[in-house]
Amino acid sequence: MKKAHTYLYRGSVAFFFFLLWPLLYYFSRKPERYKHMNVIRRIWGFLSSAVVGILYAFDVEQPIDWSRTYIICPNHTSNLDITAMSLLVKNNCCFMGKEELVNGLVTGLFFRTVDIPVNRESKMASFRAFKQVMERLEKGMTAIIFPEATIPDNFPPSLHEFKNGPFRMAIELKIPIIPVTSLDTWEVLWDDGLKFGSRPGVCHIFVHKPIETAHLTIDDADNLRDTVYGLISNKLNEHDHRRTNG
Repeated sequence: MKKAHTYLYRGSVAFFFFLLWPLLYYFSRKPERYKHMNVIRRIWGFLSSAVVGILYAFDVEQPIDWSRTYIICPNHTSNLDITAMSLLVKNNCCFMGKEELVNGLVTGLFFRTVDIPVNRESKMASFRAFKQVMERLEKGMTAIIFPEATIPDNFPPSLHEFKNGPFRMAIELKIPIIPVTSLDTWEVLWDDGLKFGSRPGVCHIFVHKPIETAHLTIDDADNLRDTVYGLISNKLNEHDHRRTNG
């Protein structure tokens, strides 16, 4: 049944993608339309999840001023994390993701336009990708970057080491970081769902208060990375403790 649910979910993603394709394609043609493309992405994400019984609950530590630009740093255990971030962020935004997404049937449109692909095997390619993200940030576009860089292979998932890139960018551009803890999306759908399947359920997302970076220097990048890692790790441990004793 869990495998059947995964294929039902994937079918739902494809169905609503092609249903909304004309709007997505139109808004993808010019950068000034990307904000509208993101609105359609949110609608697509909500509908494709909701029809198969997957919902998202956000617990926000402090109200977010979405008139500001941020770097969003979530942990990553499920493809549903992408939908969750699309629903969370209320201003114009872009994702940074692995280069293979350019060739995806659904993801290709986004990673050839609004989102930024990165080849982490090449230092030069990574530099160019981060440069692109910084240009988007300077234009007021929020960036969503998973600091683990990928979904870890271990199951049940554990928090893996964070890359430095987003934290150095945040300090260099004086942009606040919002850590986000995806508490249990992996229990609904781990990774892409093809190995263990998926099920209806509510994905609980904790949104930490923004961390200001205007007072930091580039020498503080490692400490900022460790602070964000600690916040997410502690929240995951707190969630696991409550579940075990609940």
